[in-house]
Amino acid sequence: MTHHPIAIVGAGLSGLTLARVLHVHGAEAAVFDLASGPHDRPQGGMLDIHDDSGQEALRAAGLHEDFRQLVFPGGEATRVLDSRGTVLFSEGDDDRGRPEVERGQLRDLLLGSLPAGTVHWGAKVTGARPLGGGRHEVTLADGTAFTTDLVVGADGAWSRIRPLVSEAVPVYTGMSFVELDLFDADRRHPGCAEVVGDGMLFALGEGRGFLAHREPDASLHVYVAIRGGDLTATEVTKDSVLAEFDGWAESLRALVTEADGPLVPRAIHALPVGHRWDRVPGVTLLGDAAHLMSPFAGEGANLAMQDGAELGLALAAHPGDTEAALAAYEQDMFARAGESAAGSAQNMELLFRADAPHGLVEAFAGFAAQAAG
Repeated sequence: MTHHPIAIVGAGLSGLTLARVLHVHGAEAAVFDLASGPHDRPQGGMLDIHDDSGQEALRAAGLHEDFRQLVFPGGEATRVLDSRGTVLFSEGDDDRGRPEVERGQLRDLLLGSLPAGTVHWGAKVTGARPLGGGRHEVTLADGTAFTTDLVVGADGAWSRIRPLVSEAVPVYTGMSFVELDLFDADRRHPGCAEVVGDGMLFALGEGRGFLAHREPDASLHVYVAIRGGDLTATEVTKDSVLAEFDGWAESLRALVTEADGPLVPRAIHALPVGHRWDRVPGVTLLGDAAHLMSPFAGEGANLAMQDGAELGLALAAHPGDTEAALAAYEQDMFARAGESAAGSAQNMELLFRADAPHGLVEAFAGFAAQAAG
């Protein structure tokens, strides 16, 4: 049976950041991902990468300068509208330390920084079991298995590694998204392009709204947020989505009526705020596997990358003492993840409360005043 000293399950941002930081420090890891290849499925839209977390992780990975080349000019611009389409807040592309990049390009940057063969594609992990002394046996869907001295679950919301340390499972938050795209927006959808603007749009009402952003290829990526039943349980059509926005401005409803391609429903799940576990030898978790939260704090990708970097640095700082490294990593990760998860839950209430979007407008105005003062 093949043995890997360090096995990372999941080739997302957290797992790849860990693999890269380990590589920088002279340690190699094997990464296992269920995808057949690096580009077999969409990687999502834009990410704002925070100076004190995601960018710190990229500095630890030696990739910050390369990252700066991926930044989307204008992406930090923000607009907040009410359901009538009235602009209540608008801010230009001032440098707030959170530049926007496309998730797929960022992931490609990390993949390209690793030695060939680091990522094992088409390797779906189905489970793992302890062998004693911190070693584990990990099984794959094709019936093969390998052993490892350290298994790291970076495999997202429905992690196959999480049961080794925790009985917690994600629960539905009551909020669902419908994702859609408008391609070549300036030419084919000029009205929608004007509504979204150069960066990020929030158009909010009680329990629903539109969150959209412009992408580098001139497309618009839209998240239609609806509080209520799990939309993944029913067929989602343009008519069924528009029915949730009766009385809203036609300029906002057009984001749905003019959508290109399929409408993709996504139920928003989260782990309990403050999720943690007792130290289990030879295993730990990163990113959504450790602290899945709703996306309304804007911290998910940043925390995931920070997790990967901090674990890599901890392992490099404790050569020959994996347990000390894991304990140090988890202590810090639990604290920062708990704070972010609480903020995410609070922000979901703030964005979609009865007087929306005024809660968000007040928050943005407060941030602006704090920066000016």
